[in-house]
Amino acid sequence: MAERDWNPWRRLLALPNESRTKTVIVAFLVSAVCAALVSGATVALRPIQAANRAAEEQARIAALVDGIPGMAAILEQSGGTLSTVVINLETGRAADGVTPATLDAALSDPANWTALEAGADLAGLGQRPDFAQVFFLREGDEVSLVLLPLSGQGYGGMIDAILALRGDMNTIAGIAVTRHSETPGLGGRIEERSWQASFPGTELRDDSGEMRFRVARGPSSGVHEVDGITGATRTGRGVTQMVRFWLGPDGYGPLLDAIARGEF
Repeated sequence: MAERDWNPWRRLLALPNESRTKTVIVAFLVSAVCAALVSGATVALRPIQAANRAAEEQARIAALVDGIPGMAAILEQSGGTLSTVVINLETGRAADGVTPATLDAALSDPANWTALEAGADLAGLGQRPDFAQVFFLREGDEVSLVLLPLSGQGYGGMIDAILALRGDMNTIAGIAVTRHSETPGLGGRIEERSWQASFPGTELRDDSGEMRFRVARGPSSGVHEVDGITGATRTGRGVTQMVRFWLGPDGYGPLLDAIARGEF
């Protein structure tokens, strides 16, 4: 009598191809190998994808700064370098232990997010990150420009943007919409430079400090308004609420106050 082969792999290969057991096991093994390869590729490509997103963000920031009148001269005088820091939004100060390199990891922890009450959630976020990366341009010892990432609910989905404020922390220097899901030809026009061109020079607050910024329903009629987009009232309202939230006390308000006090 032939000796029994105890090697499971050879025993599997010895089974006829019509064997249901062999078919199931081979299919399982192929699936497992494919899953491992896909998972490995995802892990390997993640740093590259993160680097590409960071490069795209930097390109948008550079384009935004270059498009602000007079900013090229300031960049040249200052060496053309934007400094960056991660801010603790609650305190308005630099975050302890969180850097631009570790920000994504910090925000993957649900404990680093704050739930927003309905009355305070102007931007429709539901929750707000506790940390945000901002950019500064200095002229001498003073901040001449600050770039602030914004996000909020539009008509078709979330809108992401970068807002540039001049050194008085009240005058808009420019805006760049970096992501949106608004209707092409209507709300989608927020990505057009012709619409974004109405932002520079707009003032956020009046002399009493009250937030007055808004996207008008049509052409702007005052220093606190930017032009509206015909047929995109809800998109305009979303941008208004997004800016009001992030420049308010639950957003960058504490940071702007700290800059005004000369703490940055």
